[in-house]
Amino acid sequence: MNWDDSTGTAPGEDAERLVGAEADGDDQAVEAALRPKELGEFVGQSKVREQLDLVLKAARQRGGTADHVLLSGAPGLGKTTLSMIIASEMSAPIRITSGPAIQHAGDLAAILSSLQEGEVLFLDEIHRMSRPAEEMLYMAMEDFRVDVIVGKGPGATAIPLELPPFTLVGATTRAGLLPPPLRDRFGFTGHMEFYEPEELERVIHRSARLLDVDTDEEGAAEIAGRSRGTPRIANRLLRRVRDYAQVKADGAINREIAGRALDVYEVDARGLDRLDRSVLGALLKLFGGGPVGLSTLSVAVGEERETVEEVAEPFLVREGLLARTPRGRVATPAAWAHLGLTPPQQGPHGTPGGPGQQGLFGA
Repeated sequence: MNWDDSTGTAPGEDAERLVGAEADGDDQAVEAALRPKELGEFVGQSKVREQLDLVLKAARQRGGTADHVLLSGAPGLGKTTLSMIIASEMSAPIRITSGPAIQHAGDLAAILSSLQEGEVLFLDEIHRMSRPAEEMLYMAMEDFRVDVIVGKGPGATAIPLELPPFTLVGATTRAGLLPPPLRDRFGFTGHMEFYEPEELERVIHRSARLLDVDTDEEGAAEIAGRSRGTPRIANRLLRRVRDYAQVKADGAINREIAGRALDVYEVDARGLDRLDRSVLGALLKLFGGGPVGLSTLSVAVGEERETVEEVAEPFLVREGLLARTPRGRVATPAAWAHLGLTPPQQGPHGTPGGPGQQGLFGA
């Protein structure tokens, strides 16, 4: 079965992957309504908020544009929201585009040449921009100028085009892929961390008020505990629990209702969904906890290699349920405990099954 990375579902399935951090069309529409408009309303990321607040206040006092801002972190943590808040705090319009949409220098030149003075340009997934466009961006960020090439071959001429001062907000999920010359041109860099459960509870309470949903403290805590440290997932789970409460109960959300609703959607108490448990189950039951190669594990769960590696593994590793080793994937004691299984007797090298099993299932 092939898994759809964008939704986390197999072809033919209608259900979205509730714990997927990427935003689909429905998420984007809801996020627009729930998104805070001011920095003071933004929940979490206290260090980034404090630092960014200083940058923006100083720019307003100078009467100029804010420095270019780079925001890095996993999907769903609020990078787009912060970019819109920057524009709002600076009383400036915002232009939104993405790295994959800029494949030629001409694409970027067209956007830059139409910017207004002080405008905020939000460039999502900036690390996926083409190299020619990247090199054009260096000059635009530093000198507010681009050279437009007219003609081809020996007769080509570079025409300098002056740009009004603007603020670039770049967002990336993989900051390590940004070339140093581009990264160094950002005046402020903020790294977005995963949220603590208490912070997610505040996000859920705020969203519940905006959605006109009655949610008590324990109900919000139950949803927060299954949200994988990500506000986007917390809001998505809140909407699904709201649906369950509306149909199966009196519309109010408490711990029992939230737990029953998320059990229906196969999101367990730790935030693992069907795909996560399938990967862990195969690793534990078929391969004794590993080590096992990624390709072998992918075949065992009936998923593409990329799906296991990019969709399931990051959260399992972060939760301390799975480890990547040179010999393959290995389950941790916490994984055995989470699925209620007893690990096999440890081999002489400290792994289940000893050296013979390592050889069978190595990478």
